[in-house]
Amino acid sequence: MVTVISLGGSIVAPGQVDVSFLKDLRALIGDFLDRDEKRRFILVVGGGGPARAWQNAYREIVPSIKDEDADWIGIMATRLNAQLVKAVMGGWCTQEVIINPSAVGPFVGRILVAAGWKPGFSSDYDAVLLAECFQANMVINLSNIEQVYTGDPRKDPSAKPIDRISWDDFRTLVGDEWVPGKNVPFDPVASRHAAKLGLQVICAGGRDLPNLQKILSGESFLGTIIS
Repeated sequence: MVTVISLGGSIVAPGQVDVSFLKDLRALIGDFLDRDEKRRFILVVGGGGPARAWQNAYREIVPSIKDEDADWIGIMATRLNAQLVKAVMGGWCTQEVIINPSAVGPFVGRILVAAGWKPGFSSDYDAVLLAECFQANMVINLSNIEQVYTGDPRKDPSAKPIDRISWDDFRTLVGDEWVPGKNVPFDPVASRHAAKLGLQVICAGGRDLPNLQKILSGESFLGTIIS
């Protein structure tokens, strides 16, 4: 059984690295690996605070930025974060960080760690491609929001949380275009491909590890199911 988790960089490194979170995540995943020898995880890591900081610096220095250059800055941040996560997972992760999800060999260890690939989309899309590659029927998307809302709750006080939503309705919310650093629950490019595959995505708060444990155990949880 392969479980794909798109691990938002804002959870791993909101500014500085969240050491406590990574310790607890390692313990949680280790518990599931100990309980089921057939269970394997793919962790796709985003760029988080470092990506935004370096992209913002680029925007301040250059009057007219190139999206491709901004994307590459974010991609390099994902690779730094992913290298840390790989090291934290130790002997469970025996392969190098995956940076090209379209050319992945056999899954050798218990955990695969992946990072950003190339400009034009976020690491969410890499998670969808890896789910397709290893025949996982679901991606767990962990970020700094607990659920998808009908609007941006920071700007719209009337925005309401959504428990379940179709891909058509979700894509109406997030649009179809990717902009480097775009803050959406799930990347529009990833959403388009996930919808095509009939993949289910669960959006949930990344720091709520007891909630993640419920998701992994098939229990009731707080989050949004997109299908």
